[in-house]
Amino acid sequence: MIERDDLRMQLRAERERLPPVERIAAAKGIAAALELLPEFIVDSRVAGYWAVGGEVSLHVALGALLARGQTYHLPILTRGRALRFAAWRPGGAVTPNRYGIPEPQVDPAELLAPQAIDLALVPLLGFDRRGHRLGTGGGYYDRSFAFLKDVARPAQPVLVGIGYSFQELTALPEQAWDVRMDFVATERELIECNPVADSR
Repeated sequence: MIERDDLRMQLRAERERLPPVERIAAAKGIAAALELLPEFIVDSRVAGYWAVGGEVSLHVALGALLARGQTYHLPILTRGRALRFAAWRPGGAVTPNRYGIPEPQVDPAELLAPQAIDLALVPLLGFDRRGHRLGTGGGYYDRSFAFLKDVARPAQPVLVGIGYSFQELTALPEQAWDVRMDFVATERELIECNPVADSR
């Protein structure tokens, strides 16, 4: 079986090769898929991410969300290698973190813990239909949402992996620290993840 680091390298390279026209089409398709999820329509506090390295941009989905009066949050790295979330609107002040990813400039007292988010849109490099996610390897999302591992799912927040359809894998071996996604949205479909789904 291919090692996770090799798989990350392969999927990252494939993602970065996508031409702009395909990225734009995927962003529109994923926005449409998210509109099929009731939580995306009604939840007040939605967390997303600032797309880097070929990740799917959420700018199309963001427009509908803000028009409904929902609050959009971006992740902030903390010293404890976990995430907090800050409300942000297009045009809001940002500053790059240690990885060069823009983060909102807000008072630390305004940051929300992961438990306070209703719905989290999570970037990924690979996924399977059981909800297993291959991230970049930093473990930030798994650490931040570790409290969901031992509760009946879906729970708050609902976790939605965001990726391109080509990032789907037959099966990802589960690591002890992995936190499963409840759904995955691609440009083709909204997948309701089933942890006991048959491997394809």
